[in-house]
Amino acid sequence: MTTFKTISLALQGGGTYGAFGWGVLDRLLQQDDLALDALSGSSAGAINAVVVADGYARGGGRAGARKALDKFWRALGSTATLSPLQRTPLDRMAPTFTMEFSPVYHLLELAGALAGPVREGPVTLNPLRHFLSATIDFERVRDCEELQLIIAATNVRTGMGKLFRREEMDVQRLVASACLPTVFAAVEVEGEMYWDGSYVANPPLAPLLEHSAAGDLIIVQNNPIARSDMPRTMADIANRANEIAFNISFIREVSALQYLNGVPEESRGAGMMPNTMRLHLISGNEQLQDHGISAKFNAEMPFLQMLHDQGFAAADRWLKEQGGNVGVKSTLDIQPVFFADQR
Repeated sequence: MTTFKTISLALQGGGTYGAFGWGVLDRLLQQDDLALDALSGSSAGAINAVVVADGYARGGGRAGARKALDKFWRALGSTATLSPLQRTPLDRMAPTFTMEFSPVYHLLELAGALAGPVREGPVTLNPLRHFLSATIDFERVRDCEELQLIIAATNVRTGMGKLFRREEMDVQRLVASACLPTVFAAVEVEGEMYWDGSYVANPPLAPLLEHSAAGDLIIVQNNPIARSDMPRTMADIANRANEIAFNISFIREVSALQYLNGVPEESRGAGMMPNTMRLHLISGNEQLQDHGISAKFNAEMPFLQMLHDQGFAAADRWLKEQGGNVGVKSTLDIQPVFFADQR
């Protein structure tokens, strides 16, 4: 008889690096003794979480979630073949999937810096919105009562985070969570304007203590903290600055939860979260930091498949080394979180 261990998953953003998270999810969903209770995410992590709920709903379960993830990422890879954002012959000579020499990549960044993102209108629709609407059944997502879903966005006016729940999830809210302001115009939801949720929570962690019954939280890290090379172009500098900003929110929340876990229950103040949770980390920092920052915009299927395979292998390795500690103790190693440059 299988003894189930209930877990929550917190999924980071990171552009097409989200395919690493796809691989991690693919492996975890194969693990028979892990029962999934809740998911949180920002940006690409939010998209992965919503796709899981889409596949899981109405009896689809784990197999349905895996199938939905596979379908989504392969559809993205197919769409990329028609995109003007392509690697050049010089890019293809590099050992990584960089787009450093792509004129379209630099023109997009330059246009965003000089004129700002184009506001949505009848002839300037956000292409991400169209793709998400075509590949995700949001009615199924809202019907997925088996899973809790917590998606973060950043309120542009207040600078505060906004959490969207499964019961209200639609394409507008998901696009808001993935709205990188250098690429897309702010997204309106109920009269407020939102940017990428990674600025305030990458991914949301503390809300899972309140809304999930799981005793273990597995964080999937696919937004590199450390980098092998210095960014050289203005586009790469801007994207690296965003990457660092997104990681600040992650480090801050991990630090708070680590502190909370070390405070005896009787010593906690009235404003502190009442519960603790065993924390675990499956990190892609080692694999992803060597890819150029511009690779986050590369949606070619060979790159996505490679990231999936790396995520799958990372999750498999973690399960073999640490899986036995789920339900027993935290295994989160602060070294790759706080001291990623000390290798």
